[in-house]
Amino acid sequence: MKPALYGRIFFGASAMLFGVIALMWHDLDTWQTLHSIWRLPFASIVGACLMAAQIAGGIAMQHPRTARLASIILGVVYLLFSLACVPSIIAASNLFERFGGSFFQQFSLLCGAIALYSATEARPAKAARFGRLARLGLGVSAVSFTLSQILYLRLTADLVPKWIPPNQMFWAILTTIAFALAALAILINRQARLATHLMTLMLGLFAVLVWIPRLIAHPEAHLNWSEFALTVLIAGASWMVADLPSV
Repeated sequence: MKPALYGRIFFGASAMLFGVIALMWHDLDTWQTLHSIWRLPFASIVGACLMAAQIAGGIAMQHPRTARLASIILGVVYLLFSLACVPSIIAASNLFERFGGSFFQQFSLLCGAIALYSATEARPAKAARFGRLARLGLGVSAVSFTLSQILYLRLTADLVPKWIPPNQMFWAILTTIAFALAALAILINRQARLATHLMTLMLGLFAVLVWIPRLIAHPEAHLNWSEFALTVLIAGASWMVADLPSV
């Protein structure tokens, strides 16, 4: 089965963007929690290979004939990215960082790769199993996103542009509720496809309304580039899950 066109192209392009930015700047603001890769032997080589593999997977995703190979490459890369967050989880000083936070950002990307693999699987039963796994994984990730916004509500509100009415806190609370409802719908598989599409749209709006203005105002800030790339990449992963016929 061919994966849906637009979600596949967007996810692939986002993977390429994330990889290129990470290869351009080897600093903590760019790599964030993935900086734990730097502690590995031959860290610069390992990190460069992982990001190059992500770029290669993004390129391969652009064509249906190589989409299955892309799903395997990105699945391995995002699994390793998720595991790279484990040291930070162990060393975390608070409950949320220990059991959520950045790990589920990377894990949601893995769910997108699994969804792509499901979409390229010819056997319906196997495709359904992988599609279910991708959906449940994304649902758990959405729970983490909800908790993150609840625990850091003021910081979330500060990210909302001040020119959007009625006020920043209103949108922080509304998007937190939206994440919670999306997580519930995805996990219990009731209107899961609609919920996943709406969550994808919300993440895309985050990228456009929050991070693009910050990029324009401060293009020298690597954190802005990293957060923008990660946001669109998570949106792409969510889009891949949303396009699964079983969702």
